[in-house]
Amino acid sequence: MSFFKNTLWLKRISILTSFLIVSLILWNTYVFFQKFKKAERAKMELHGDAIKEFNTTTIAELDENMSPLPSKIIEKNKDVPMILVDFDGKIKNWNNLDIKRELDIKIEKDSIYLEKQLAIMKSQNEPIKVEYLGKADYIYYKDSDLLDKLTYYPLALLLILVLFLAVIYLFFNSNKVAEQNKLWTGMAKETAHQIGTPLSSLLGWIAILKTENVNDKYVDEIEKDVHRLNTIANRFSKIGSLPELKKTEIVKETKAAFDYLQSRSSKQISFSFSSSNNELFANLNTELYSWVIENLIKNAIDAMLGKGTLEVAISDTNKKIKITVSDTGKGMSKSMYKKIFKPGFTTKKRGWGLGLSLSKRIIEDYHNGKIFVKKSELGKGTTFEVQLLKN
Repeated sequence: MSFFKNTLWLKRISILTSFLIVSLILWNTYVFFQKFKKAERAKMELHGDAIKEFNTTTIAELDENMSPLPSKIIEKNKDVPMILVDFDGKIKNWNNLDIKRELDIKIEKDSIYLEKQLAIMKSQNEPIKVEYLGKADYIYYKDSDLLDKLTYYPLALLLILVLFLAVIYLFFNSNKVAEQNKLWTGMAKETAHQIGTPLSSLLGWIAILKTENVNDKYVDEIEKDVHRLNTIANRFSKIGSLPELKKTEIVKETKAAFDYLQSRSSKQISFSFSSSNNELFANLNTELYSWVIENLIKNAIDAMLGKGTLEVAISDTNKKIKITVSDTGKGMSKSMYKKIFKPGFTTKKRGWGLGLSLSKRIIEDYHNGKIFVKKSELGKGTTFEVQLLKN
């Protein structure tokens, strides 16, 4: 219990710390962005002053008295895209755009490109008015590449945060699952150990009953149930460890599980067993495989409320053996097909919801096969299918 509490607190602290760090970085980025944006506007205003200086100075003054500073200001602007328009909105000049410098725009595609860029600039920044000799030009500009990249920086940071939180979640969740698996494994092995003691005693009592004048039929049935208890104990002892697989005749093993449950089920259920071949071989752990078949048959019996038709059929292809268990029970919707294999999921009033999840692990993890709902219809029944590789 303390492990889960510590894990929960660590998760909360990690998330809170990450949120605070990212919030500070985002705030600093925003402040820096605003300062950088103001600096670019100041640069463009200076650019406007330089243009004004050129337009209000005569050629003679340019040659004799004008400082080289305005020309340097204009030349130094190599990163902020801009367009200069006159009072009527006609484009006079531009800078830092992907287009040939043609004062008289003759190429139609260039004209369209400039108009699009001008529209972008108008949406991004207020124009800078350049007044001279009773006239007025306007400088439109858009954010530099560096400023554009800064706008995407917070998004990248948020993505990193999401990935970081996902890693934290997966880490703690995997630890939790591992701890739960360890707990279940320990409980299963302890259960198997506890069952072992009374089993040994029961086997001794059976041996005594065989020497007494007791109906052999009763003794045989008791012996079958004791052997079943022993099988169950062996199944639980194998949870958490990799089971040994052996080449096994699958029709015989499936029929044995089928017969055992048929003899102990309601007589109102019609049982049917069929196989395309008398012998089919696969690599199996017989105790775990029979557990799966019994789970599927029990689920079918429960779904029919003790009355209906239950069919177990075995068929094969070149590489696979298919075992289907069909019933005429209540059926299920398609949305339930995957949910029923999740641990803890059950539609019964009693039960842990572990039977099908264990079956899935046994077939897919231990036997490298598949188990799934082949078909189901509400009010008509369900068919489960198990697929195993032929040997």
